[in-house]
Amino acid sequence: ETNTLPFHPFEMQQGDILRMEKEHQVLKEQLKEAQEKYEQLQSRSSEEISALKELLKKSVEETEVSKNELDWLHQDLEIKVKKWQQEKKENQENLKALRNTAKKHTDTNDRYLKTIDEKEKQYNVYLNTYLETSNKLANEKVKLEERIKRSQDDCQECVRRAVKAEISVLTNWKETEVCKLNGLSANAETNLKMLKSLSSSASAAPKLKPQIDSWEIFISNVKKQLEKVEAEYEEKIQSVKNGVRNCLNKAETVDLLSP
Repeated sequence: ETNTLPFHPFEMQQGDILRMEKEHQVLKEQLKEAQEKYEQLQSRSSEEISALKELLKKSVEETEVSKNELDWLHQDLEIKVKKWQQEKKENQENLKALRNTAKKHTDTNDRYLKTIDEKEKQYNVYLNTYLETSNKLANEKVKLEERIKRSQDDCQECVRRAVKAEISVLTNWKETEVCKLNGLSANAETNLKMLKSLSSSASAAPKLKPQIDSWEIFISNVKKQLEKVEAEYEEKIQSVKNGVRNCLNKAETVDLLSP
């Protein structure tokens, strides 16, 4: 079994086969290590691939859900867009109507402001006229009040004079009536005294008794009339002093005829 073959063509130099075997052995070991690493990597890759498949499946499911949600959102967005467009259209119409209304209100406000200015001018004219008239009336009022006060003073003075005059007249009437009645009473007393002196004799007494009674009755009536006249005139005088009007009239008297 000794290798007696020449090196050529198997070896270019001595030891090439041995070196190649060594390299082959090294390559086998490297291949083994590479195979082990490959198996490890394949196992780890399988696990990662399974995990990635799970993630992919989950992502696909989530994508499907997201797609459904996106479709729903698209539909909802379309509904909202249509709604917004409708609201926008309505808002534009309302804005247009509000602008028209605002313009009308502005025009109305301008007219009112113009009217207010005119009314204010008229008011100022009326106010000035009123103030002038008020001042005139105030001055006239002061003058009238002064005249009224003077008239009232004059009236009170006239009333005092009238009352004094009426009292004087009533007093004169009273004194006249009292003097007249006192004269009648004095004459009657004189006649009665004369008759009583004449009736002192027994023969003349029966004849003079009726005349004496008549004169006594007459004197009594005169005294009653005198009291009545005095009372009535005193009452009238007191009424005049108290301010009662239309008291200036004579007291009612009865003409007394001597017996």
